[in-house]
Amino acid sequence: MTRAPKAHRSNALPPGAWWIWALGLGTAASRTTNPLLLALLIAVAGYVVAARRTDAPWARSYTAFAKLGIAVLGIRLAFAVFLGSPIPGTHLLVTLPELPLPHWAQGIRVGGRVTAEGLLFALYDGLKLATLLICVGAANALANPARLLKSLPGALYEAGVAVVVALTFAPNLIADVQRLRAARRLRGRPDRGLRGLLHVGLPVLEGALERSVALAAAMDARGYGRTAEVAPAVRRTTTVLTLGGLLGVCAGTYGVLTAEGGTYGLPVLLAGVAAALGGLWLGGRRSVRTRYRPDVWGVRAWLVTGSGVAVAAGLIVSAAYDAAALSPGVLPLTAPALPLWPAAAILLGLLPAFVAPTPHSREPSTPKDPS
Repeated sequence: MTRAPKAHRSNALPPGAWWIWALGLGTAASRTTNPLLLALLIAVAGYVVAARRTDAPWARSYTAFAKLGIAVLGIRLAFAVFLGSPIPGTHLLVTLPELPLPHWAQGIRVGGRVTAEGLLFALYDGLKLATLLICVGAANALANPARLLKSLPGALYEAGVAVVVALTFAPNLIADVQRLRAARRLRGRPDRGLRGLLHVGLPVLEGALERSVALAAAMDARGYGRTAEVAPAVRRTTTVLTLGGLLGVCAGTYGVLTAEGGTYGLPVLLAGVAAALGGLWLGGRRSVRTRYRPDVWGVRAWLVTGSGVAVAAGLIVSAAYDAAALSPGVLPLTAPALPLWPAAAILLGLLPAFVAPTPHSREPSTPKDPS
């Protein structure tokens, strides 16, 4: 009874549950620079993706986000080496030739002393950003973009279509390139170099054009873009609520993330969310469309969502009570310690790997009885 069932159309998790789970991990990553906790977040996200992603084209985006995170980490370390670090250090690693700059560029240097403290600070900072990218990549690998479009409010439907088409173009393009290269290898033809690129690139572009034309025809046949008539006062009210709510969300988020906005951050954020939801509800009255088989939030979806929220809440509470454990310093140069309670909170993010429905391609096969 407790085993996760095999995924099918009726019990697949809503994409919003996966995004809330991933954003919860990302929120937790934004509250700490402890490399041990960040590595644990990366491990949790990677394990859930390996256990519950499908073979769909968008599910392959996790590797691309992981490579992007590694590249960001390398760039951050390179900046610390060649452009210096604001952290003073006493453990000198190497001294690079320093480029003399004019007087108006005071405070900026190219080359010079590279210390272990400055390099370690850059490592913590770059690993934090890399973890955020990997969490977003986990959401992209687990959430079906087409089903996510169905869940959007009516006011965001047209913008959501553009975003979904843009997000699915690259995975489909990569799948076409792999398919054509495999076909050329089977025929004994070259698939690398300039000649291979020319023979593979033209069919890929032709296929992309055909998909675009077919998508446009399908959208036109389904009445995409048709809107209902609403009163001018409703349109103006929708615009004011939506824009005001988004500005309130931005200001409230800034207040929550900074120490100076601790008094006004949360009230402004809640007011902005309420205004934005009201604007989206009014704007949805212009969208004339129905939903076929809308996603249902069952117990498993709420468990996945709750695990991400629990991870974020655990790190936020831990940062309020023991900020030093979540943000280890580099002066003096000491090894970071693993705080137990924040680590236990992060491990709650593994819950989707056990409660989410198992994809068909990931279900272990049982050998048949030869008799």
